[in-house]
Amino acid sequence: MSQKLKKLTKIRKNRVMRIRKKLRGNAEKPRLCVTKSINHIGAQLIDDEKGITLASFSTLVKEMKEKKRSKTSAKEVGEKIGALAKEKKIERVVFDRGRYKYHGLIAEVANGAREKGIKF
Repeated sequence: MSQKLKKLTKIRKNRVMRIRKKLRGNAEKPRLCVTKSINHIGAQLIDDEKGITLASFSTLVKEMKEKKRSKTSAKEVGEKIGALAKEKKIERVVFDRGRYKYHGLIAEVANGAREKGIKF
Protein backbone atom coordinates (compact mmCIF):
# COMPACT_ATOMS: atom_id res chain seq x y z
CA MET A 1 0.00 0.00 0.00
CA SER A 2 1.35 3.42 -0.91
CA GLN A 3 2.03 6.09 1.69
CA LYS A 4 -0.74 8.31 0.31
CA LEU A 5 -3.31 5.51 0.58
CA LYS A 6 -2.21 4.70 4.14
CA LYS A 7 -2.61 8.34 5.10
CA LEU A 8 -6.10 8.54 3.55
CA THR A 9 -7.15 5.34 5.32
CA LYS A 10 -5.97 6.71 8.65
CA ILE A 11 -7.80 10.00 8.08
CA ARG A 12 -11.04 8.13 7.26
CA LYS A 13 -10.77 5.93 10.35
CA ASN A 14 -10.15 8.97 12.53
CA ARG A 15 -13.20 10.71 11.04
CA VAL A 16 -15.40 7.68 11.76
CA MET A 17 -14.17 7.39 15.34
CA ARG A 18 -14.56 11.14 15.96
CA ILE A 19 -18.22 10.87 15.00
CA ARG A 20 -18.92 7.48 16.57
CA LYS A 21 -17.41 8.27 20.00
CA LYS A 22 -20.32 10.64 20.57
CA LEU A 23 -22.96 8.12 19.48
CA ARG A 24 -24.03 5.13 21.55
CA GLY A 25 -27.09 3.01 20.94
CA ASN A 26 -29.03 0.89 23.42
CA ALA A 27 -32.09 -1.35 23.29
CA GLU A 28 -34.63 1.46 23.54
CA LYS A 29 -32.71 3.93 21.34
CA PRO A 30 -30.46 1.98 18.94
CA ARG A 31 -27.92 3.42 16.54
CA LEU A 32 -29.03 3.67 12.89
CA CYS A 33 -25.79 3.10 10.99
CA VAL A 34 -25.70 3.86 7.26
CA THR A 35 -23.09 2.37 4.94
CA LYS A 36 -22.58 2.83 1.24
CA SER A 37 -20.32 1.35 -1.38
CA ILE A 38 -19.82 2.00 -5.06
CA ASN A 39 -22.92 -0.02 -6.04
CA HIS A 40 -25.06 -0.44 -2.90
CA ILE A 41 -26.39 1.27 0.23
CA GLY A 42 -27.52 -0.26 3.50
CA ALA A 43 -28.69 0.54 7.03
CA GLN A 44 -28.57 -1.29 10.36
CA LEU A 45 -30.13 -0.80 13.78
CA ILE A 46 -27.43 -1.63 16.34
CA ASP A 47 -27.63 -2.09 20.12
CA ASP A 48 -24.13 -1.11 21.27
CA GLU A 49 -24.59 -2.28 24.86
CA LYS A 50 -25.15 -5.89 23.81
CA GLY A 51 -23.20 -5.62 20.57
CA ILE A 52 -25.99 -7.00 18.37
CA THR A 53 -27.74 -5.93 15.20
CA LEU A 54 -31.49 -5.58 15.75
CA ALA A 55 -32.47 -5.12 12.09
CA SER A 56 -30.80 -4.47 8.78
CA PHE A 57 -31.75 -3.76 5.18
CA SER A 58 -29.80 -2.94 2.04
CA THR A 59 -29.97 -3.01 -1.73
CA LEU A 60 -28.28 -6.42 -1.58
CA VAL A 61 -31.43 -8.22 -0.33
CA LYS A 62 -33.45 -10.27 -2.77
CA GLU A 63 -36.42 -7.91 -3.13
CA MET A 64 -34.17 -4.98 -4.09
CA LYS A 65 -31.66 -6.95 -6.14
CA GLU A 66 -32.53 -5.21 -9.41
CA LYS A 67 -32.00 -1.76 -7.86
CA LYS A 68 -28.59 -0.24 -7.44
CA ARG A 69 -27.33 2.78 -5.54
CA SER A 70 -29.56 5.76 -6.27
CA LYS A 71 -31.62 8.31 -4.36
CA THR A 72 -34.84 6.37 -4.90
CA SER A 73 -33.33 3.13 -3.67
CA ALA A 74 -31.77 4.96 -0.69
CA LYS A 75 -35.17 6.30 0.25
CA GLU A 76 -36.65 2.80 -0.03
CA VAL A 77 -33.92 1.46 2.25
CA GLY A 78 -34.78 4.18 4.78
CA GLU A 79 -38.49 3.40 4.59
CA LYS A 80 -37.88 -0.32 4.98
CA ILE A 81 -35.56 0.11 7.96
CA GLY A 82 -38.18 2.42 9.48
CA ALA A 83 -40.84 -0.25 9.02
CA LEU A 84 -38.56 -2.88 10.59
CA ALA A 85 -37.98 -0.55 13.55
CA LYS A 86 -41.73 -0.07 13.98
CA GLU A 87 -42.21 -3.85 14.01
CA LYS A 88 -39.71 -4.06 16.87
CA LYS A 89 -41.48 -1.17 18.64
CA ILE A 90 -38.55 1.23 18.25
CA GLU A 91 -39.62 4.88 18.07
CA ARG A 92 -36.33 6.75 18.51
CA VAL A 93 -32.85 6.13 17.09
CA VAL A 94 -29.41 7.74 17.08
CA PHE A 95 -28.38 8.47 13.49
CA ASP A 96 -24.82 7.42 12.62
CA ARG A 97 -23.76 8.78 9.25
CA GLY A 98 -20.27 7.31 9.55
CA ARG A 99 -17.63 9.16 7.55
CA TYR A 100 -20.15 10.50 5.03
CA LYS A 101 -21.55 14.00 4.88
CA TYR A 102 -25.25 14.42 5.55
CA HIS A 103 -26.47 15.00 1.99
CA GLY A 104 -27.49 13.02 -1.05
CA LEU A 105 -27.96 9.32 -0.36
CA ILE A 106 -27.40 9.59 3.40
CA ALA A 107 -30.07 12.30 3.71
CA GLU A 108 -32.49 10.21 1.62
CA VAL A 109 -32.10 7.23 3.97
CA ALA A 110 -32.80 9.53 6.93
CA ASN A 111 -35.84 11.08 5.23
CA GLY A 112 -37.23 7.66 4.36
CA ALA A 113 -36.92 6.53 7.98
CA ARG A 114 -38.53 9.75 9.21
CA GLU A 115 -41.50 9.22 6.88
CA LYS A 116 -42.16 5.92 8.66
CA GLY A 117 -42.30 7.71 12.02
CA ILE A 118 -38.79 7.19 13.37
CA LYS A 119 -37.47 10.13 15.40
CA PHE A 120 -33.78 11.08 15.49
